[in-house]
Amino acid sequence: MRHLFRKIGNLAQDENFMHLIENIEVLVSKVLSLAMVAVIIAAIFDLGVYLVNQIFTSNYGEFNQVLFTIFGLFLNILIALEILENITAYLKKHVVHVELVIVTSLIAVARKIIILDLDKVTGGTIIGLGVAVLSLSIAYWIIRSSNVRH
Repeated sequence: MRHLFRKIGNLAQDENFMHLIENIEVLVSKVLSLAMVAVIIAAIFDLGVYLVNQIFTSNYGEFNQVLFTIFGLFLNILIALEILENITAYLKKHVVHVELVIVTSLIAVARKIIILDLDKVTGGTIIGLGVAVLSLSIAYWIIRSSNVRH
């Protein structure tokens, strides 16, 4: 019993505790990356099934209407790949790369703009998306220019 209390006491020391936390972070990151790979594979399969289904069942001229959905599915996969890249970059250096997060956010907002149905949105939504793109672009530019100086 005394041996168990000694081990718990050793874990409570700052250096040992931080090492334990780092190991947990790495384990969680690995689980997340495996889950993201499963999501990407499922999304690719879903895209393939949807694409084949639309190619063979759409009447002439109707396929153009489905393109926005297809573009959205493609961009979903790209966003998932960017998130996976964020996770693997964290696993390599144990640092969250803000530049990658901003790029992922830009892709997500671009996806929203590409698939936007202008008949169903308000002007406020369009202004909000514009402000988001502008803000993310400025943040990306600031981070890129600060990284170049270092």
